[in-house]
Amino acid sequence: MMFLLGKNTHKTFTACLAACLLGAPVTAEEIWVTNEKDDTISVIDVATLEVVRTIPTGDRPRGITFSHDHKVVYICASDSDTVQVMDPDTGEILFDLPSGEDPEQFVLHPDNRHLYIANEDDAITTVVDVVSRTVVAQIDVGIEPEGMAVSPDGKLAITTSETTNMAHWIDTETRELVANTLVDSRPRHAEFAAGGTQLWVSAEIGGTVSVFDVETKAELAKIDFAVKGVHPDRVQPVGFEFDGEEKTAFVALGPSNHVAVVNAETFEVEQYILVGRRVWHMAFNSDKSLLFTTNGVSGDVTVIDVAKREAINTIKVGRFPWGAALRP
Repeated sequence: MMFLLGKNTHKTFTACLAACLLGAPVTAEEIWVTNEKDDTISVIDVATLEVVRTIPTGDRPRGITFSHDHKVVYICASDSDTVQVMDPDTGEILFDLPSGEDPEQFVLHPDNRHLYIANEDDAITTVVDVVSRTVVAQIDVGIEPEGMAVSPDGKLAITTSETTNMAHWIDTETRELVANTLVDSRPRHAEFAAGGTQLWVSAEIGGTVSVFDVETKAELAKIDFAVKGVHPDRVQPVGFEFDGEEKTAFVALGPSNHVAVVNAETFEVEQYILVGRRVWHMAFNSDKSLLFTTNGVSGDVTVIDVAKREAINTIKVGRFPWGAALRP
């Protein structure tokens, strides 16, 4: 028997052969990217680094996340004022969830049942039960909410408000605000880190990332960025992701067209990586050896080799890619 391997297929063939020998089902890892201006999702095959599917969505898709079992994918169709629930195998929209107006970002609770959704136009966080498909709570937060995060233990949810410049702490049991923390101007993204003991919040116009102690709500550090040859006004932190051991954070710096590599223990910037234009959000592959960045203005995705800390590929997607999510 003879196998003819074309360009970029050796890795895929090896994985398939190994799976067959082990009697395991053959699956392909994918990165799903929402394209704001095209109303589509571009599906990237991680093995070949190519777009293998383009799937239509509602108007202006932004936030995207998979259920914890990866059986469905949730999409914030912002201008359709809904969260769409899609079958990732067929690309079929199964149903829409009531989400409040202009859903932008969301986070799925560890219970795999409750979505916490930031409604930018309404200054609220909407909590939706994805099983009963009903709104179970609407929580008043600051003006222009965007970023959403949930603690690993599921006890706290965070909403960031762009105009109020706050991180709002929500008790997920009572679904009430328990604290409001000031951050720098226009907070965009939030993530829990250090095993859930820290909260990181990026401030786009402030040009910083603030780190808070979750128990005391006190600020532990404020990370500043300075990219050589780039005016400070263009250094705008937005999305960020942590490596597997949470020792390194990769921070997208918007129109500076760079990703900052931050030591998550010392809070020092170690390096800047040049990527596409207007880098927005990111997603890792399963083993976190590759990082995929969405570059809005250039309409592409940059692939970063995490170990080497360098860009190794560029993948053309739709117009104004925004969100990214892994389908293992």
